Amino acid sequence: MKTKQDMRKDMKETLRSIEKATLHKWSRDITEQVLSLPEWVNAKTIGITISGELEVNTKYLIEKAWETNKRVAVPKCHPKTKSMTFREITSFSQLEVVYYGLKEPIEDETQEVLHNEMDVLFVPGLSFVANGYRLGHGGGYYDRYLMEYQGNTVSLAFQDQLVNEIPVEPFDIPVQKIVTNTKVIETHD
Repeated sequence: MKTKQDMRKDMKETLRSIEKATLHKWSRDITEQVLSLPEWVNAKTIGITISGELEVNTKYLIEKAWETNKRVAVPKCHPKTKSMTFREITSFSQLEVVYYGLKEPIEDETQEVLHNEMDVLFVPGLSFVANGYRLGHGGGYYDRYLMEYQGNTVSLAFQDQLVNEIPVEPFDIPVQKIVTNTKVIETHD
């Protein structure tokens, strides 16, 4: 099996090769699938990342959450401790660009949302297998966070991000559902 680094590099190349208009349409299709999930419908508070350029666009879901009076919590990474907290945003203006061009909540303008306050957590990744394991971006932030989180977990993925195998470490925690532009995968251990 390839190394995680090689797998990350290959997936980024695959995603870069897909036209932006196609990724945009797939993001819309994924959003539509999510809006009918019971985890979404019943959630009062969601934890979700601010998507990067090669990821499923989360802006649509965040806007839908605000329209339906859901609280939106986005991650703030703490590199010194390799940990992450979530903070509530009520507007995209409460974000700032930090390292690697990632957008994160401005701490002075937002309040922390604790693990047990989020009904559903959208977990990002580069590659996914059908049993819910994922290859992340390599920081380990979500793996550490998921050890404490007990709520619903969903990953958003373009169909091309589904792979047959990825290396699984003892500390990896699978997500419960993967939503792609063509289907919803219920994962089982």
